[in-house]
Amino acid sequence: MSDTRNTVCAFNARPYGAVGKDGWQGESRRDNRRYAVQQVRLGNTGLEVSQICLGCMSYGEPDQGTHPWSLPEEPSRTFIKRVLELGITFFDTANVYSAGSSEEIVGKALRDFARRDEIVLATKVHGRMHDGPNGAGLSRKAILSEIDQSLRRLGTDFIDLYQIHRWDPHTPIEETMETLHEVVKAGKARYLGASSMWAWQFSKAQHVADAHGWTRFVSMQNHLNLLHREEQREMLPLCVDQGVGVIPWSPLARGKLTRPWEIETTRSGTDAFGKSLYGSDATAEADRAVVQRVAAVAEGRGVPMAQVALAWVSQVPGVTARSWVPPSLSILTTRWPPRISPSPRTRSRSWRSPTYRTPRPGSADQPDEASSRLITRR
Repeated sequence: MSDTRNTVCAFNARPYGAVGKDGWQGESRRDNRRYAVQQVRLGNTGLEVSQICLGCMSYGEPDQGTHPWSLPEEPSRTFIKRVLELGITFFDTANVYSAGSSEEIVGKALRDFARRDEIVLATKVHGRMHDGPNGAGLSRKAILSEIDQSLRRLGTDFIDLYQIHRWDPHTPIEETMETLHEVVKAGKARYLGASSMWAWQFSKAQHVADAHGWTRFVSMQNHLNLLHREEQREMLPLCVDQGVGVIPWSPLARGKLTRPWEIETTRSGTDAFGKSLYGSDATAEADRAVVQRVAAVAEGRGVPMAQVALAWVSQVPGVTARSWVPPSLSILTTRWPPRISPSPRTRSRSWRSPTYRTPRPGSADQPDEASSRLITRR
């Protein structure tokens, strides 16, 4: 595997302006200026993506859906324009984020500020979009309906990376994979990806696609950060073996890794799903110890805690790109010596060494890891 995760090249963007023939505004960034975010291949594909992906769950109307902490259109546009200026070309949203308003806000901003052929636009399908039958899931009816709705909200003719948001236990995987293949063949999506499932489920989906000559998943968007390392057991080794790009979500653990443990925010107080991820009494002390260790490393290096947490994610074997929220790109230059990790050993969090060998009980092996998504290049 060619390891380019630690390579950085500088970059800026040209001013945005004229409307192109595709109706999207903005001038090409392919000029003589230098860029700050490296472009890498997504897994074994030829698709070039920025090493940082802007996760867009934070952008959406607060009074729509289940994210009252999200940013409405105008402040969202400021963030999106800024990351384009910094050279980020990879954007990830979902149909269910803020009941579709995230797709609308992101799509409009990208039409105003970017050229369609220079960005990679990803979205997801699975979440409930309306009451009643067929309002969620991965049935043929649901997928074919939701792909058209996402295209309409995003204001584009195609989606670069169309991902299943979760596994659907109520729909045969053959039905899902065949329908997704048809979406690709119809030109509505360029590539397919998956998110958050067991490794055996992902393997089954890939096997079904191979057996029928259907389109495979090229990426996995999974839950990975210093507080949640379960993916290092089976999913990451599987992705490395199969050449699948990895785009971790919640690399900052819903902000837990960016501030002292005791501090509460508007989001932490209203994010019900986040509380289910990191609110367990069984792991509270272990999680607190990790956060304190991140704070100590950050203080020692004179950098923000977020920079430490993101740097750890970026060095996990198998990670291609990370989801991230501005303001700093300096995370890309943070390095850790081979035997240093900001994570203390705890019994509540499993992990594997870089070669994915299970450490002996009581061994002193040290693992190595940012709010964005990272990507694997082979």
